[in-house]
Amino acid sequence: MASIFTKIINGEIPAHKVAETSEFLAFLDINPLREGHVLVIPKKEVDYIFDIEDELYVSMMIFAKIVAAGIKKAIPCNRVGVAVVGLEVPHAHIHLIPIDKISDMDFGKKKLNPTTEELSATALKILEALRDI
Repeated sequence: MASIFTKIINGEIPAHKVAETSEFLAFLDINPLREGHVLVIPKKEVDYIFDIEDELYVSMMIFAKIVAAGIKKAIPCNRVGVAVVGLEVPHAHIHLIPIDKISDMDFGKKKLNPTTEELSATALKILEALRDI
């Protein structure tokens, strides 16, 4: 059965995309920990990140690094935190989260509930920042 992320890749579910290649997609988390919280996924459906073949894994990390640079440029923060949890959706993904302190990456805290307009505005900021990179 296709994961929700596969449905996003196939255009069956809308997403606020910030970067895309033939192999990867980066889009905003709809219930982010902070503004600019992005999910990076491979288009190939693989459940567990460490099951991804080496070449694709390395390429995914490089793609995530580029997306993180765009987030850092677009969203005021000290760093872009990286997390791989892998329990919530059975499709490998990396969380990129703008952070100022370690508690900004606490997945147990209440998540934000931005409007579609707010998500669109944030996606546009990151897209524009990535164009300059």
